[in-house]
Amino acid sequence: MSASHFLTIIKPASLAVLLLLAAGFWVLHGFIMPIAWAVVLAFTVWPWYEHVYQRAPCWMRGGWLPLAMTLLMMVLLMVPATFGVLVLGHEVQMLHRLLIKVQSSGIGAPDWLIQLPWVGGWIKETWSETFGNPETIKNALNALGMGTVFSYTRDLAAQVLHRFMSGFVTLLALFFIFRDGHGLGRQILDRSVRLFGSAGARYARHAVTAVRGTVNGMLLVGIGKGVVLGLGYWAVGLSQPVLLGTLTAVVALVPFAAKLVFGAASIYLIVQGHAVAGIVLVVYGFIITLIADNYVRPTLIGGAANIPFLPTLLGIFGGVEAMGFVGLFIGPTVMAILISLWRDWNDETRLPSA
Repeated sequence: MSASHFLTIIKPASLAVLLLLAAGFWVLHGFIMPIAWAVVLAFTVWPWYEHVYQRAPCWMRGGWLPLAMTLLMMVLLMVPATFGVLVLGHEVQMLHRLLIKVQSSGIGAPDWLIQLPWVGGWIKETWSETFGNPETIKNALNALGMGTVFSYTRDLAAQVLHRFMSGFVTLLALFFIFRDGHGLGRQILDRSVRLFGSAGARYARHAVTAVRGTVNGMLLVGIGKGVVLGLGYWAVGLSQPVLLGTLTAVVALVPFAAKLVFGAASIYLIVQGHAVAGIVLVVYGFIITLIADNYVRPTLIGGAANIPFLPTLLGIFGGVEAMGFVGLFIGPTVMAILISLWRDWNDETRLPSA
């Protein structure tokens, strides 16, 4: 985009357009994230939807096919979410029983720890006064707010209702994107070309590629974490490594969330007296997640969208920091467009060689 072309689009009427856009954003700000999720999902599955659309009879294309695709997406999203909630509920019950046990009898010191030479006696005495003392554990849990769990029930119910409404808005927006996506796509390409010149269509394609690359990278990294950490669960002797590995793969779709699963498993091992196995598991898990989140995922996303590694990594971190989970997709998309603009600007301003 040349400087002269950019100056031609800055007209007095542009101020009114910007004000209207700001007003629209203010009206819809509560639904920006659900709509963004709908756009991300539509970008991700659009090639498959287009494949079915071209082969579907005409009477299905207007409403029934978008409705069927929306319901399919709802099922695909709800099944792993329901599975995760059920497993999490089971783990919470186990944690509740464990907390009751340690508040009544304390936590016994591991044999290998109190048998250490020179410091074993001191560790045993200190452990008995802290972790082995039920009263100390009760005070510590109360200080952490564990004694007032029921006071958060109302806030939890409000959050559940809010998430339900957000999910409904996402599915509703997704249905209309499926139904009117072809027209919307042509309008977006037309506006991109009018705004950025001939490169506008390329910027739009880069944005779509970045979103799809992020989704593919997220899925591949999540599955990889589940398999590799599942082997770790099996190696340290946990009773259900396949279930834990599957839960890890589902939870790992959220950046850095896999630590919750292997961290809880490590705490369980330590409390059961297998401190070495618990420490090995947590170190192993941190190494795997560090490599996967900070190297493998940015490499996959950057390779798909043709973005250098560092801007991809900063786009992921900055997007998540600014917008939460959906920022994982929007951050690399913004960086892809900025990198394309930067490259075009360099091509335009590059001095001819002598």
